[in-house]
Amino acid sequence: MRTTQQFSITLPNEMADLVRSKVAAGEYATESEVIRDGLRTLAARDKAVEAWLRDQVVPAAEALESDPSRGIPIDQVRKHLTSKRAARTGRSRA
Repeated sequence: MRTTQQFSITLPNEMADLVRSKVAAGEYATESEVIRDGLRTLAARDKAVEAWLRDQVVPAAEALESDPSRGIPIDQVRKHLTSKRAARTGRSRA
């Protein structure tokens, strides 16, 4: 039984050029290796997002649902985000 399957895919020119350049630079032996590595990276990202949602977002949402007083008023959130943005850009906002 085969452990691989052959696909025929169409890529935008920019992506096709990227794949070819990775092989030409010696980073990968074949175009297939580039695509496989990209898919492994996508799968790892999806797995990380799922874990974050399951382990952090869902428990936080459930905790807030069970005790709404734990929430932060929107005006306080906006003020906090505005001050963080100002600190990052080196400006203060009154």
